[in-house]
Amino acid sequence: MEQYSVTEVAEQAVQTERLGFAFYTTMAERFKEDPGLKDLFDTLAQKEKNHEKRFSDLKESVRDSGLVEWEEVSKYLRAIVESEFFLGRNKSLPSMDHIKAVPDAVRFALGFEKETLLYFYAMRDLIQEKDVVDQIIKEEKSHIIWLDKFLKNLA
Repeated sequence: MEQYSVTEVAEQAVQTERLGFAFYTTMAERFKEDPGLKDLFDTLAQKEKNHEKRFSDLKESVRDSGLVEWEEVSKYLRAIVESEFFLGRNKSLPSMDHIKAVPDAVRFALGFEKETLLYFYAMRDLIQEKDVVDQIIKEEKSHIIWLDKFLKNLA
């Protein structure tokens, strides 16, 4: 039976932020001709980079207090990680053909952030150190709140 530690949860948070940074950087480059989209994705990429640093620091500061059972949720977590938002057809860079305007891009980014949040909520159930994952969740929620405000300001 596979097991998981709090350090591994923090490392996955780091990897998720790296994935987000690569995703948003690629989108910024793809839409460089549209200043609104480029600015949006550059800002999101920077937020991901800041969160990666925060989670790296968090990983260094936590102490593992043991392993937790993994088997019961591994299929659920795998489904999230292998979703279009994470691994899609292009391995973390899903097709952006459907994004034609800033609102489309923001809605897509909201979906990406929500998938990330779902992943960490599932991870929270696996470990004893809920406060560590709660910090990660709080950071991820801030992405969603920021994107939601951005979308509402467009309307």
